[in-house]
Amino acid sequence: MIKLKKGIITKIMHNDDQMQELSVLVDDENASAINYTVFTGKANIGDCVILNTTATSLGLGTGGYDFVICNISRDGGYETSGSGHIMKLRYTPLQHSILSVEEDDSPYREKIMGFKDLGGTYVIVCPLHSMMAITAAALKYLDEDVTTAYIMTDTGSLPMAFSKMVRELKEKRVLDATVTIGQAFGGDYEAVNIYTGLITAKEVCSADVILVSMGPGITGTGTKYGFSGADEGHIIDGVNDLKGSPIYIPRISFADPRERHRGISHHSMTALKELCHTHCDISLPEMDSSSRGAIDAQLDELAATGRYDFRVQDGKYIIDAMEKFDLSIRTMGRVYEDDPYFYKTCAAAAKYVSDKIKMSEEK
Repeated sequence: MIKLKKGIITKIMHNDDQMQELSVLVDDENASAINYTVFTGKANIGDCVILNTTATSLGLGTGGYDFVICNISRDGGYETSGSGHIMKLRYTPLQHSILSVEEDDSPYREKIMGFKDLGGTYVIVCPLHSMMAITAAALKYLDEDVTTAYIMTDTGSLPMAFSKMVRELKEKRVLDATVTIGQAFGGDYEAVNIYTGLITAKEVCSADVILVSMGPGITGTGTKYGFSGADEGHIIDGVNDLKGSPIYIPRISFADPRERHRGISHHSMTALKELCHTHCDISLPEMDSSSRGAIDAQLDELAATGRYDFRVQDGKYIIDAMEKFDLSIRTMGRVYEDDPYFYKTCAAAAKYVSDKIKMSEEK
């Protein structure tokens, strides 16, 4: 199913080189829309556009946005300049070329070719986009000199520009660099897959800590394997293949109304129990006895695999970290006060990694 509608742009709320946030008059009502300039160029008030309204018509969580797929007010064609021969969104009407770090013409080709291994660099794997943001804020709060790079996979939003949170984190220097891999696009650097994404973060971005997560918009079906974070196990294995140090942040909630996501989410349990085949440290926050007791059986299941070490740290400082950077980070519509252990788990990972980095610097 696809649903397209024609509308007239009445207002431009945000405008940068990659994306415009628009108000579009459709059927006598104003709709919020996103225009990615790589596809249609800059739009103007009064332009007539064709919107993809499929997700909003189904009530899906796209932030309430429709998406411009054509600006029919534009005379003639449209072309952007740039180098590169790697196609993103391949074999679709919106395929476009980018310069990937691996290409012959890339200024980073030599660094990619000269890569040996990650040398134990810490790679924090986050099941949700919001967890990446929380963890990044915690890392910079603990050590403002730490260099962070974010790798966005292609299992959520494909355009990096859709993430207002990434834009804010970059502006506030909480994130130092971004990399988009697979079919995702729009990062500071483009890479073909998770392996060259990790190499880019290490060799090109000179990251002390690498954060990996999907973009906004996880897909879940309520089935065991039918969720878009199922690649987490593969990512952990990939980090180990390249001799990095993977840290996994389990998705922990005691406020989610869905039983399958209470305690440690079934997504995290499936990824760790069945889809990851190598060693990984798992971050856990200090917890009251009742909350810890609620997840003890799940932790026993993970411990039984023999693949994991649990790293417990105090995560309550995350309130101060978000306050310092003036960040309002929500997860599934919830704030810290609604679900504190979700946030503390991310902060615990940052604390563990930050302490390890400081210890190695003191040697």
